[in-house]
Amino acid sequence: MNEEGKWKLKEILEWVYCIVIAIVLALLVRYFIGTPTIVQQPSMWPTLKQGQRLILNRTIRTTKTMPQRGDIVTFEAPSQAYVSAIDANLEKPIAVYDYKINNIFSKFRYYVLEIGKTSYIKRVIGLPGEHVKIENGKVYINGNELDEPYLQDNVTTDSLQGSFTDITVPEGCLFVMGDNRSQSTDSRRFGCIPLEKIESKVWIRFWPFDLFGKVQ
Repeated sequence: MNEEGKWKLKEILEWVYCIVIAIVLALLVRYFIGTPTIVQQPSMWPTLKQGQRLILNRTIRTTKTMPQRGDIVTFEAPSQAYVSAIDANLEKPIAVYDYKINNIFSKFRYYVLEIGKTSYIKRVIGLPGEHVKIENGKVYINGNELDEPYLQDNVTTDSLQGSFTDITVPEGCLFVMGDNRSQSTDSRRFGCIPLEKIESKVWIRFWPFDLFGKVQ
């Protein structure tokens, strides 16, 4: 190979290295720091509407920080979206995750690239150790009615939406619900979400522009 050919090969390799490094950095930022997403379901209406674009803060997963009540979080969807009253374990009301991902390449594809993976967006309602009870269209935490200013005036919380409506949140877990209570598949149906399944906290809405700002 002549000098010109060697120079061209070196230039190509340098571009390849740059592209590989850029991809790796982008994946690291996306997994550990933050990433954009699009709202696809109506369960958080009117707080979040379908088609809106958000920035997710993923440092909550990196640092294993427990979210606070009222935070809007994303998490890996349970493998069972609904647990019947017969199968519900009210002593250990934890969502079922029985996905079988055996090798490192499948895990990379599923957890890092998020190919074939479904995530939900919901609001944190109950924290570890708290008693959550839903009755008469309202939510009670440790016997006290929960103030929910983010709900529409006519919204009630149906206790018939699932089996987990009178439970104590296990340690290391969260009880979550959507603001659109009648159209939300949430902890009432599948149980509490383990902290290790929490992926991010919703941070900023950047589309539409007239609603740009921090999401609460």
